[in-house]
Amino acid sequence: MSGAMMITKEAVLTESKTTARFASSGLGRMRVIALNTFRESVRDRVLYNLILFVLILVAASVFVSDLSLDMESQFTAALGLSVMLVFGALIAIFIGVGLVYKEIDKRTIYNLLSKPVHRQEFVVGKYLGLCMTLLVNSIVMVAGTELALLYVNRGFAPIELAVLPAAFLIYLELALLVGIAIMFSSFTTPMLSALFSFAAYVIGHFSGDLRQAAQLSESAAVHALLTALYYLLPNLSNFGFIAEASHGRVASLAMALRATIYAVVYIGILLSASALIFQRRNFK
Repeated sequence: MSGAMMITKEAVLTESKTTARFASSGLGRMRVIALNTFRESVRDRVLYNLILFVLILVAASVFVSDLSLDMESQFTAALGLSVMLVFGALIAIFIGVGLVYKEIDKRTIYNLLSKPVHRQEFVVGKYLGLCMTLLVNSIVMVAGTELALLYVNRGFAPIELAVLPAAFLIYLELALLVGIAIMFSSFTTPMLSALFSFAAYVIGHFSGDLRQAAQLSESAAVHALLTALYYLLPNLSNFGFIAEASHGRVASLAMALRATIYAVVYIGILLSASALIFQRRNFK
């Protein structure tokens, strides 16, 4: 019995040392910050918007019950994906802009940075935590949309397969939007950060118009300005597939891959800029 207890104690000590070693690494510190951010988001009752989402879908199913089956399926799919995008964008902006400012305002940033935590780890950890929150929201909303489509079609329909890749593209867009919100929040107030993030979100959906306007402009200065804005601002049209998915079209693997690469590269640039700005801030 004593031998077994010795083995158990040694196993516990070994596991504790492994956990401590992991927590002392950069990846471990970012993981801890991400999990704390996720818990804070849940405490802020962010996930309660899912109840509103379900109520909207149920009400929509009642109101469109007089439509044909195809029209009802299209409407349900488009509504589910659109609400997922809108709710996710609101969470990404209005919570993302306060992630950094909240720590500064409550002065908890001093205790955090007094520990062996690098500022870039703090920024990336906050980003990953909010992305986890959005992932939970997105999964539940997609599940709700799929269940609504099952109810509308009285069983499985091909349109349900089209919803999944479209939802993945929406999540990529939301993850990029979180990066935008965190970048702005790293150097300005939450109100201005929300304003700038919302402007980037709106302009990003019409970035194609910037390029067209640049081509039609006769002024070289205006042409250069619009072209620069086109390449600097996020092109969120890369992730737009709601209308096509609601008509049963499935996003191609090539499109999903291009969108993923674009999102990863752009998010990497945003987080690098956020970390650089945050690194230069003086909290004294």
